[in-house]
Amino acid sequence: MASVVGVFTSPARKSGRSDPHDRRRAIAGQGLEGCAHANPPRREVLFASKEHLDSVDVEPGAIRENITVEGDDVQSWRIGQRVRAGGAEFEITMVCDPCHRMDELRDGLRAELDGKRGMLARVVESGEVAVGDDVTLV
Repeated sequence: MASVVGVFTSPARKSGRSDPHDRRRAIAGQGLEGCAHANPPRREVLFASKEHLDSVDVEPGAIRENITVEGDDVQSWRIGQRVRAGGAEFEITMVCDPCHRMDELRDGLRAELDGKRGMLARVVESGEVAVGDDVTLV
């Protein structure tokens, strides 16, 4: 079974920071509470697979994802798929292609993350998401 192994927010756009949390509230139509990167309605929350992060040797939170999932390939989630993480429900809206900011972390990381950066989603049902919560497709 897939589970949440990281929950992150960024305090400001272009801050380069991802602050870790044990838990965070996902708010319908907004994203994770306190995250400046949310851009409703299609870019509220970014899911990434821990296995993909491991494959390019970056720590969870480094690519500014909001929810790191272990045990499932989030890239395989189809657009329109509903996902439950903890007490919140999300709808996958689009692939998140790696941008030039990834190369600011490490030269060449943008290319390494091609097909691995994650999937963007919107929050359709508010609720709390915590490290250790199950992640299920609905």
